[in-house]
Amino acid sequence: MSNTRKAMNGGKWITIATTISTVFQFSQVAVLARLLNPSDFGVVSVSNLVIGFFGVFANLGFSNSIIYKQESDRKVLSTLYFLNMLVGLLMFVLVYLSTPYIVAFYKEPRLERLLHIASFYFVVVYFGQIYLFLMEKELRFRSVAQIDIVGSIVAVTVTLVLAYNDYRELSLVVGALVGQVVRSAGQMVAGRALFRPMLAFSIADIKEHLRFGVYNLGDGILGFIQLNIDAILIGKLLGVTQLGFYTLAYQLAVFPINKLNPIILQVAYPLLAKIKESNESLKNSYLKILDFISYCNFPLLAGLFITANSVVPLFYGPGWGETVHLIQIFVFVSVFFCMSHPLFTLAFTKGKPNLLFYLNVGTILVKVPLIYVGGLYYGTTGVAVAFLVATFLNTMANFMIVQSLIGNFFRTFLENLAKPVLFCLIMVGTVALYKLLFGYEGPIHTAAQIIIGGAVYGGLTLRYKLSFAQIMAYRQAL
Repeated sequence: MSNTRKAMNGGKWITIATTISTVFQFSQVAVLARLLNPSDFGVVSVSNLVIGFFGVFANLGFSNSIIYKQESDRKVLSTLYFLNMLVGLLMFVLVYLSTPYIVAFYKEPRLERLLHIASFYFVVVYFGQIYLFLMEKELRFRSVAQIDIVGSIVAVTVTLVLAYNDYRELSLVVGALVGQVVRSAGQMVAGRALFRPMLAFSIADIKEHLRFGVYNLGDGILGFIQLNIDAILIGKLLGVTQLGFYTLAYQLAVFPINKLNPIILQVAYPLLAKIKESNESLKNSYLKILDFISYCNFPLLAGLFITANSVVPLFYGPGWGETVHLIQIFVFVSVFFCMSHPLFTLAFTKGKPNLLFYLNVGTILVKVPLIYVGGLYYGTTGVAVAFLVATFLNTMANFMIVQSLIGNFFRTFLENLAKPVLFCLIMVGTVALYKLLFGYEGPIHTAAQIIIGGAVYGGLTLRYKLSFAQIMAYRQAL
C-alpha cells in the first residue's frame, strides 16, 4: 500500500477514534454538569493545569524528532525510551513536592488529594509513548485509533460510575488516569513488533533528538503559558467557581476543534516529512489542509454561535447560563485556532521548531498583560475577549512565518476562504430568522435549528464546492 493510501486510511481511523472520543467527552460533561457544581470543574481544571505544566518538561518532543529523522536505530530508541521514563519519574516526584505551594497559591485544600492522584500520570504514560510514536511514523493509525477508542470508553465509564457514587471532583481525575493506563498497555502490546527495548543508554547517540527536544521544550513552556494563562489567572483572581464556568465554555467551543484538527495534522505530518524538500508540494498540501479544515470546522462553530442559548440549557441543565456569552466569544477564538494549527506540522516538517518558540514568545508578551487587565477589570468576559485579541494577532504572525517557509500563499488562501465564510453567514442568518419567528427554547427548537443550519450549509457546499459524486469517490478511495 502506498504512503498516500496509508495516510488516507489512517485519516479514516483517526477520525473514527476522535469522533467517538469527542462524543463520549461531551456526553460525560453533559452528565457531570448535572452532578457536579462549577467549583468542582474549576478545581479539576487547576489540577489539569498543573499536570499539563509538568508534562511539558516530561515530553521533550521526541515524537516529532523520531518522525522527522525517520529513526529506526534500536539503541537510539532504547535511550529515548529510558530517558523519557526517568524524566517522567522526576516529574512525579516534583508534583508531590510542589503540591503544598500550589494549594497555598489557589487557597483550595481539595487540590492536595487531586494532585497526588493525578501525578501518577507521569508514572504510567511513558511506558507506552514511544510505541505510539513509532506506530505513527509507520502510518499504523488503525492501531492508534483502536487503542484510543478503548481508552476513552474506559475513562468515561469509570468517571461516571465514580461521579454517581459521589466522588465528585475525584471522579474526573481517577477516570482520566485509568483511561491512560489502558492506553499505555495497548500501545505496548500493539507496538512491540516495531521496537523492543535493549539495555542501552547513550546520550551521545541522541544529540540530534535532544536538539529537537530543547526547542520543543522551550516552545512547550511558552505554549503552555500562552494557552493557559487565562485559566491560571481566573483561578487566582476570580476563584475556582468562575473558572468552572470558563472551563465549561472553553470545552464546548474550543475543545472539539483542538481534538478534530489534529486528525488531519497527525496523519499529514509523517506524509509531509517525506516531501519536505519540495516547497511547491508543501505549499499545495498546506493550502489543501487549510481548505479542508475551514469547510469542516467553520459550520460547526457558526452553528454553535447561533444556537448557544439553546444548546447550553438543554445539554448542561439549569445554572450554566453564564457560559453562553463566553461560548460565543470562544467560537471566534476557535476560528483563528483552525487557521493557525497547520503551521506546527509545517515547522516540524521543515525541521524548524525554533520558529514556534519565537512565535510563542511574541504572543505571550502581548497576551499576558491583556488577560491580566481584562480579568482584573472585566472578569471572565474580559479574559475571554483578551484571549480572542491575542489569538488573532498570533494567527497573523503565524501566516507571516508560513510565507517565509513556503512562499506566497495568502491570495489563494483568501480565495479558498471566501466560500465557507459566506456559506456560514447565510446559515447563521437563516437560523436567526427561525429563532425570531418560532423561538429557540427546548429540544424541538434546538433540533430544528441544527437541521436547518446543516441543510443550508450542506446544500451550498454541494452546489458550489463539492459534488455528491466527488464525495462518493472520496469515500470509495478511503
